[in-house]
Amino acid sequence: MAKDMTLLWGSGSPPCWRVQITLEEKQLQGYDHKRLFFEKMEHKSQEVLDINPRGQLPSFKHGNIIVNESYGACFYLESQFKNQGTKLIPDDTDQQALMYQRMFEGPTFYDKVLTVIYYEYFIPEGERHDSAVKRNKEALVTELNLWEGYLQKLGSGSYLAGPSFTLADVVVFPTIGYLFRFGLSAQRYPKLGEYYALVKERPSVKASWPPHWLENPKGDEDTLKDI
Repeated sequence: MAKDMTLLWGSGSPPCWRVQITLEEKQLQGYDHKRLFFEKMEHKSQEVLDINPRGQLPSFKHGNIIVNESYGACFYLESQFKNQGTKLIPDDTDQQALMYQRMFEGPTFYDKVLTVIYYEYFIPEGERHDSAVKRNKEALVTELNLWEGYLQKLGSGSYLAGPSFTLADVVVFPTIGYLFRFGLSAQRYPKLGEYYALVKERPSVKASWPPHWLENPKGDEDTLKDI
């Protein structure tokens, strides 16, 4: 099964990481994969464009089936291999509803993180404004406090949708991992810090940990230290 799969991915990319975690959780090791480098613009190569005309990573194939959007790939893998590995969509109605809610809040969370971390990359120098930087940081703080509250309500040791690890964790954890990579304070956000410490120990997360993070464990810790 896994031998029929191909994943083109970039190290540290949360969308790529979501798919990698899902593959590990569904016991689909042994798939064909290739790490590409964003800084070399390899995501715009013909190899990628043949699978993903948007020129983005991840690019994922299973046989003749192509599912490039990371949420779609995660859903596809859970649907096709629901009886294998970790059950990522709970049967309990309340947990399932909460899982979907948190999953689809994930893109908003991710966008607010990227807006702060990559402001200078996305916005040309002549169009940058201190007021926009301040506004983006305030929006991220509001978002972080929201997720801190979600975890507070669920209690210590919980995953995002309750006691079970679900697709909500698969798709949102890489964003949270990104935050701590860029210096978010676990003292200031203790519930997010506790959740990060819990999930990063899962075998699927360890197996798919971004290689360049392993090579340089410190990361860019000044970026979010004041958030």
